[in-house]
Amino acid sequence: MRPFPPYRIQVVKEIPITTRQQREEALARASYNPFNLPASMVTIDLLTDSGTGAVSATQEAFAAQADRAYAGSDSFYRFRRAVDELTSYPHAYPVHQGRAAERVLFSTVLKPGQISLSNTHFDTTRANVELLGAEARDLPCAEFGNLDSREPFKGNIDLDALEQTLRGPDGGRVGQVLVTITNNGGGGQPVSMANLRAVRSLCDRYGVPFFLDAARFAENSWLVVQREPGYGHLTPREVARQTFALADGCVASLKKDGIAPMGALLGVRDPELAKQCEANLIATEGFRTYGGMAAHDLERVAQGLHEVLDPNYLRSREADAAHFAELIAQAGVDIVQPAGMHALYLNAGRLLPHIPPHGYPGHALASELYLAGGVRAAELGSLYLGSFDENHNLVSPAPFELVRLAIPRRTYTLAHLEYVADVLADIAKNPGRVASYRIVDAPPLLRHFNLKLAQIPAEY
Repeated sequence: MRPFPPYRIQVVKEIPITTRQQREEALARASYNPFNLPASMVTIDLLTDSGTGAVSATQEAFAAQADRAYAGSDSFYRFRRAVDELTSYPHAYPVHQGRAAERVLFSTVLKPGQISLSNTHFDTTRANVELLGAEARDLPCAEFGNLDSREPFKGNIDLDALEQTLRGPDGGRVGQVLVTITNNGGGGQPVSMANLRAVRSLCDRYGVPFFLDAARFAENSWLVVQREPGYGHLTPREVARQTFALADGCVASLKKDGIAPMGALLGVRDPELAKQCEANLIATEGFRTYGGMAAHDLERVAQGLHEVLDPNYLRSREADAAHFAELIAQAGVDIVQPAGMHALYLNAGRLLPHIPPHGYPGHALASELYLAGGVRAAELGSLYLGSFDENHNLVSPAPFELVRLAIPRRTYTLAHLEYVADVLADIAKNPGRVASYRIVDAPPLLRHFNLKLAQIPAEY
């Protein structure tokens, strides 16, 4: 039997339907930056899976009964029980958002000149490291270099590179090892338990703290159950517990696998580190029992942490992503293989060979998805990962030009995903018509959120 979503839809929200001319005008007003588009002008929004999932009736029922006490509310203790069931961290704090949890932890752990090592730092993670005067250094595994291979755990960190760094001349500068599960910046690929255990061993050997960026811990756990020998008999919850037990702590945006509009977790083992983080949290985010979160969000997250580990839900989500991947392949567009769960990553560089890196093929494809069908997506190519001079000229392009189609949880049906595939198929019939772009203005940090671009019409 085919997997199906273990829920039925009882409340719906109207989707905006727009014309090509309206979209052209909207994108021009947005300076060709999809982050500047109003949601009222977006038909299918695959920009992010963060905070965009549908909450359940049970989550809303708990939210309606939330306890808004400033300190020690019942909602906090419900949140804490849900966290304790998953993690073994004696010190765990709610924080309003993942990047805030990163800031609190990193500003306690890292000093200027130190290095943060990761399988891949994502955008705000990298920014929070660099704002401290530290270096964010990525060590993705070699298997990720082949986008077409179906290696099951291409999100792994490169263990040889990790050990060489830890024992080399830069070893004394390493302030932390941070492994992102799943590897969002690395094509949404999962990390194996064997890789995590090896990281734990290396960090113990060289005396470096090991943390998880666990925003998509449930989906990583499910893919471990499905793909890694020796784990098929376990439940996703059991794998998640083993995962958290390997690390010294974690940051986790719960807007992803907490299936909530807002919220995050900061968990640590070391009591002295916990004291420093707690003082920072109280001074900048909120008291330790709410951390900047409203009580109703504490309730939604606590319930979401239960719902997200339902095997029927995870099986259905994996099946939806796999079906979407098949439709995209039939449309004539390649993705990073194998298909993950929270997003599919289009190989824009291969589809648009007429656009050089300094014309930003990833951004060009994302823009054409919007212009052709009102689909909003995010570029993960040279705009995001390239290096630039002071005049916004591309100096070093990204290794790959990708477009991320992030799939919100419990939000779109297969018919919506089929529509997106149809839009891609139309683009793939004549990719030479897709325009390239140039940067007009951009900030030095997190440029993709705020940059302004101009369109360069295609010549074909």
